[in-house]
Amino acid sequence: MKIRNTIKQFAIITVGTVIVAAAVFFFMLPSHVSVGSGAALAMVLSNFIPLSVSTITLIMNIGLLIIGFILIGPEFGAKTIYCAILMPVVMGVFETVFPDFQSITQDPLLDVICYILVVGVGLAILFSRNASSGGLDIVAKIMNKYLKMDLGQAMSASGIVVALSSALCYDSKTVVLSLLGTYFGGMVVDHFIFGLNIKRRVCVISDQLDSIVEFVLHELHSGATLNEIIGAYDRTSRTEMITIVDKSEYKKLMDYIRVIDPKAFVTVYSVSEMRYLPKK
Repeated sequence: MKIRNTIKQFAIITVGTVIVAAAVFFFMLPSHVSVGSGAALAMVLSNFIPLSVSTITLIMNIGLLIIGFILIGPEFGAKTIYCAILMPVVMGVFETVFPDFQSITQDPLLDVICYILVVGVGLAILFSRNASSGGLDIVAKIMNKYLKMDLGQAMSASGIVVALSSALCYDSKTVVLSLLGTYFGGMVVDHFIFGLNIKRRVCVISDQLDSIVEFVLHELHSGATLNEIIGAYDRTSRTEMITIVDKSEYKKLMDYIRVIDPKAFVTVYSVSEMRYLPKK
């Protein structure tokens, strides 16, 4: 079972890495827009070094992994190492299969938008499996340790530096698109990442609370907490149920509440992260 789960994990990570590599090759490289990433820096360097972008990315990732091990220690798991090597390999395959590839949209702005959306999906898949594509992630961790910068700020700073590096070989429009792409790309990635884990905290006060609790426990197979509360107006003691459910469970729960007690008092909050010890 453990081997099967490991194979499944790496299969999902492989899909995420291929999506990221495809976003870089089919949308970022043709537009020459350096949206902050290791591959973007490799694209800029390819104007000065007679090597392909995939080869430069591979060399950079291996070099950064070595530097990371020296300066930070063995914090980079097998997943990050696997992704850091796999991504330039996949890019190399694309370069071989699609030589002299040109922009699909023929518009740098549309390329940037497509890149941001596609790479957001790929990175969200990787982060959901506790993996990353390497590159600037390693630089950010080094900055976090030695410059005492927040990890998010370190990622943004390194991304902006890469975006500005496009000024060395591209026009001002490309530089501006690179900066905007880096900024909005971070927002989109955050949206995809938190969107995958979004849950809802539902608080219910109802005359049919026992039935609602039974529905949560035995139909949704979720947990619930009961709190004794006192109304400020009439000082009446009531019981409130609190449960955390995903999107599909939320719809089922709200449909059930509407049927069994349309007058129930319900409040709902968004929950982006949960940490708990599952019951055995």
